[in-house]
Amino acid sequence: MTASSAGIRRRHVFYVEGYDPRGAEGYYDIFRRSWKRCPRVWHFAGKLGELVLDSELLAHWDIEAAGPNWQVVTRYEFLRLEGVIGANMADPMWRQVPRAIVWMVDDLVSGTTARIFRAAWRFGLHLLYFQVLLLLWLALSVTGGWLAGLAAASFGVPVPAATAIGGLIALICFLLLRPLADRLQVVQINSCWPYLREFARGHASAFDAPIDCYAARIVAAARGNQCDEIVVVGHSAAGVTACAVTARAFELDPEVGRYGPQIVLLTLGSVMPAAALHPAARRMRAVIARIASEPSLSWIDCVSRKDVMNFWDFDPVAGTGVEVGAERCNPLVWQVRFKDVVSPEYYRRLRMSFFRLHYQFIMSGDRPAPYDYPMLVAGPVPVAQWARHPDRTAAAFGPDGAYAGQAREGGVVAGAVAQD
Repeated sequence: MTASSAGIRRRHVFYVEGYDPRGAEGYYDIFRRSWKRCPRVWHFAGKLGELVLDSELLAHWDIEAAGPNWQVVTRYEFLRLEGVIGANMADPMWRQVPRAIVWMVDDLVSGTTARIFRAAWRFGLHLLYFQVLLLLWLALSVTGGWLAGLAAASFGVPVPAATAIGGLIALICFLLLRPLADRLQVVQINSCWPYLREFARGHASAFDAPIDCYAARIVAAARGNQCDEIVVVGHSAAGVTACAVTARAFELDPEVGRYGPQIVLLTLGSVMPAAALHPAARRMRAVIARIASEPSLSWIDCVSRKDVMNFWDFDPVAGTGVEVGAERCNPLVWQVRFKDVVSPEYYRRLRMSFFRLHYQFIMSGDRPAPYDYPMLVAGPVPVAQWARHPDRTAAAFGPDGAYAGQAREGGVVAGAVAQD
């Protein structure tokens, strides 16, 4: 019995970590907490395996889920980028701050900032917010040092010594404000974008080796033909690297999508367009062109109007200047309403934190809904089918957990909005 007639029985998920230093342990904890809720919401039996750290680059956990008339085993692999990200963020601030300022100025001068605002003004404001926080951090530190130097000079301290005192106080102010900057994720975001810009341009990057490693793992899984579906997942900044991983897999083996398992690229709240909108981002646009025109790939791009950290109502192909003509077959754009995913009380709490709302893409809701991440990656419905018919698919699960739907054949329509 094939996956197209009986749903998914075995799935292999390849999760690409975004620019987040919490790593495999942190993401396993996010999934574990969602998994506790998901079986209760959808009324099925589930078992989550332990996190296994396979190497410096790879980790995995296994998932078992079963309803009255379906059973799925999922291998959930995780690309560990925490080593790369931790090393980037551990760079001395005297390197990080100038690098971030160069990124800000370059985006402004090249017109990238204006392009981002035209494409998604709320995303542009979110980037500007973190840039302003960094500049404010610097300004407060310098102001503190300047005032200390003036005070020292007013007491008759020689100018060179007063200048030294001002410099020391500025440094102390900067260090004292560091915990607040970390709590507000100022360092993380301002570290992320200079590296994403380098990668998008095609410069040598610390992401290159992990991308090659993961792409080879995907090719091996497809050739092994031991699952019904392969799902490559990239959330947030991993919208950049997950797209690159998928394109690289098709470079390593152009037939990778034809061995048996359906290959799905699932980008969730992706920031990829912001990387591709820079005039010099030729590598990123080449990646987009490759996956937008691959007929054996189903690329599903999930966006939400309420998430300020993604590109709502935006074509991630033509909107970034990529034209592939009649060959285009991807992506399907799935507009997710978080208001449908969680109860009104829960939603009111989510709206108070745009980071928490952004992470709802990889979490379970508290009621059966047209979008539920653990059900997408561990349930019996092919991901592309769920994306094409979200309301119908969610309604096909009964109160006893039985699934009454049938898998449907059909290609993904480029640029389409999933709806019934």
